[in-house]
Amino acid sequence: MPKKLPEFKGDEIPEFATEEEAAEFFASYSFAEAMEKGLFEPEEVELDPELAAKIRERARTKQVTLRLRVSQIEAVKEIARRKDIPYQTLIRSWIAEAIRREQGSGA
Repeated sequence: MPKKLPEFKGDEIPEFATEEEAAEFFASYSFAEAMEKGLFEPEEVELDPELAAKIRERARTKQVTLRLRVSQIEAVKEIARRKDIPYQTLIRSWIAEAIRREQGSGA
């Protein structure tokens, strides 16, 4: 018989015997609701400087729209599938590589 999870009364987070029990609980209840009720306090964390730099860099991105032929998109998706990465990531890496190459050639 499955173990019954602690009941969530909405005003306190129950104690958990295992991480699995906690994971199951939070998968069953709204974390956003608990945040709204003030059940969690914001906590400052120190990020690894390299990770912080990556986050800042990602925040400085801008969305663009490109019109590509359907056959090009299908080809990129197939290559990305073989590499096991999202096709948008593959396109970004190709653009970054081309920029480095062009900047390095002095053109």
